Amino acid sequence: MPVTTFARAQDGTSLALQRAGSGRPLVLLSGQANDHTWWDAVRDDFPSTVTMDYRGTGASGKPDSPYSTRLFADDVIAVLDALGVQEADVYGTSMGGRVAQWVAIRYPRRVRRLVLGCTSPGGPHAVERSTDVRRALIRPDGRETLADLMYTPAWRATHPGPYRTLGDPSMPPHARRHHLRASDDHDAWDSLSRVTAPTLILHGEDDALTPAANAALLAERIPDARVHLLPGARHAYFEECRPKASECVLDFLAG
Repeated sequence: MPVTTFARAQDGTSLALQRAGSGRPLVLLSGQANDHTWWDAVRDDFPSTVTMDYRGTGASGKPDSPYSTRLFADDVIAVLDALGVQEADVYGTSMGGRVAQWVAIRYPRRVRRLVLGCTSPGGPHAVERSTDVRRALIRPDGRETLADLMYTPAWRATHPGPYRTLGDPSMPPHARRHHLRASDDHDAWDSLSRVTAPTLILHGEDDALTPAANAALLAERIPDARVHLLPGARHAYFEECRPKASECVLDFLAG
């Protein structure tokens, strides 16, 4: 596994990062309340990567102050600055896809190609998960529900875990609340037309956590974006549908 080093955010918060390989990196951005281990199962599919622990997770600082997807995007740029990387490819999944949207919108010269996975534009235009799913996630067995939303029963039967996509168990309660608010408050709808990077949108067709209808909404707003849906896949398509999903990303990045 790559060694963790540190960068400083604009407000001084310590940001843990991991660099692997050489050449132009692919920045991998994880889901809400998760650290870089979200990518452990597929990281080696890509020859050059940068991952990070969001503020509030992993080895990064955990300030008790408001977080937002825009702030997380600024943290991504702080990490790239610390590494001396002027241009990168960016691949964000789930909340990481929301963060990646702001990276591409606010820092267009820093993003060569953009991949958005199992994510949404946020705000009133997004297609939200059902009320039943929301209620299930807050029950005492919510972690088991989350695992079922991530992976199909057939895949779980042959891959018993532990799963790295169910949240960082070391997060303090305040950081969990700030992550939830950051993701819930995301709304890039009016700004997505400013994305200039070639964009690939990936989504599992059977994703009930972030419904697949959001892929078409993103493609509607982002100029010339292309969409690839993975049949039968749920939220963690990038892991369950490996290597097909990784192959799609690599082909796209190769142009």
